[in-house]
Amino acid sequence: ADRYHWQLEAWAVFSNHYHWISVSPTNAESLRPFISHLHTQTAAAALNKLDGTPGRKVWFQFWDTCLTFEKSYLARLNYVHHNAVHHQLVSVAAPYEFCSARWFTANADPAFRKKVQSFRYDHLHLPDDF
Repeated sequence: ADRYHWQLEAWAVFSNHYHWISVSPTNAESLRPFISHLHTQTAAAALNKLDGTPGRKVWFQFWDTCLTFEKSYLARLNYVHHNAVHHQLVSVAAPYEFCSARWFTANADPAFRKKVQSFRYDHLHLPDDF
């Protein structure tokens, strides 16, 4: 993310998909190269190496959304932090190690954390049936 000037705000990674929220650089044209690099590196260096399947395509698609409303941004922050709970991998988000929830719980300004956590994430209409 740093290489492509994207500031990560929240992330959750799973075996078959991921979510992340970030602040884009002024010129967001680096999104496709960033995604391409992310997919190549995570597939080759991590997933395929672990499975012994070099060259396998791991990530098949992505879609992006430009969040322009504060309430939408805050609800999605909460959603991404709790996505492991949504997928029933954990009962509490913070212990899931492949997510920013632990960092957010420990480091975010308490007032901001409370504000984010006040937004319901179970009513968002996001494609997430993985």
